[in-house]
Amino acid sequence: MTKLLVFGAASEVMGARNISLPPEIDSVKKLRVFLQQHYPGLKRLNSLMVAVNREYAEDACPISGSDEVALIPPVSGG
Repeated sequence: MTKLLVFGAASEVMGARNISLPPEIDSVKKLRVFLQQHYPGLKRLNSLMVAVNREYAEDACPISGSDEVALIPPVSGG
């Protein structure tokens, strides 16, 4: 089962620093749809990025059970 690591403001919205993904989540696009359905508060975060195996990933990127998947919120700073 793939585990999603969640950082910063995204973890505050989701109430967790990691979650287990259902097995049908096999792409970044499906992950985004899953997150929108289960965590609608994430829509408030602009430019939310997904990383697969420590590389930013586009929607077409596949996800397998052995991948490290992370949800990375926008970062601000000066």
